[in-house]
Amino acid sequence: MIAFVSGPVAALAPDTAVVEVGGIGMAVQCTPNTISGLRIGQQTKLATSLVVREDSLTLYGFADDDERQTFELLQTASGVGPRLAQAMLAVHSPDALRRAVASGDEKSLTAVPGIGKKGAQKLLIELKDRLGAPLGTGTGVGAPVTSGWRDQLHAALIGLGYATREADEAIEAVAPQAEAEGGTPQVGKLLKAALQTLNRTR
Repeated sequence: MIAFVSGPVAALAPDTAVVEVGGIGMAVQCTPNTISGLRIGQQTKLATSLVVREDSLTLYGFADDDERQTFELLQTASGVGPRLAQAMLAVHSPDALRRAVASGDEKSLTAVPGIGKKGAQKLLIELKDRLGAPLGTGTGVGAPVTSGWRDQLHAALIGLGYATREADEAIEAVAPQAEAEGGTPQVGKLLKAALQTLNRTR
């Protein structure tokens, strides 16, 4: 198993980072939150999980070991594959998922694309004894960043190769969405929305 990859970031896409490891470009599937913290040309180290299928080998990358372990634990529930597990981590931090499961918060799970009410109820039962207790309190560990989302989003768009003007326009386009989310806009979700506006204008 490949536990992590370390090296300079060679390329970035909305859901993939290419990390150069010993002269080989490793394509790693990542959440938008993880992608937003990477920059082309800069060194990075991503915790990884290799998913083997009959017709594919897919490497999933995470900001830290906690995310990777949560990703793997989520897949022990019936009906949860790597893509759904990654979608859950794109919407919620590992600690937010632990809090949701510990408190039986069905609404938090249905916020994930692909999870309906019945699916959420089933997951709450199956994951209750697997994810463990939350590490932080309140919005603590791994919670959405409450300040500086404009700077983070701007840096992520520049890292993806967009011009400063394009990044500024995309940020203004998603600002109403960020304000609607209140004090805790999720950079990953905003990055997706910003990329959609850029794709429409190109």
